[in-house]
Amino acid sequence: MDYLPKEPAILVSSINMLLRDEEYDTLESLCFAFGREPDEIKAYLLKHEYVFDEEQLQFRPAGYNQ
Repeated sequence: MDYLPKEPAILVSSINMLLRDEEYDTLESLCFAFGREPDEIKAYLLKHEYVFDEEQLQFRPAGYNQ
């Protein structure tokens, strides 16, 4: 993957896949590799109702665990 997609659902899927398949061990290392800021990604996806679960190392729909 040369870049992170902009479409929210595809971005979530891509990030979760890269973290799940252990290409990267943290969101921070993944963002660094693609020249993005973790807080920027989190804020963008929060606007689209996705939150990052630090324990599971994945983005999930907001309210998923509630």
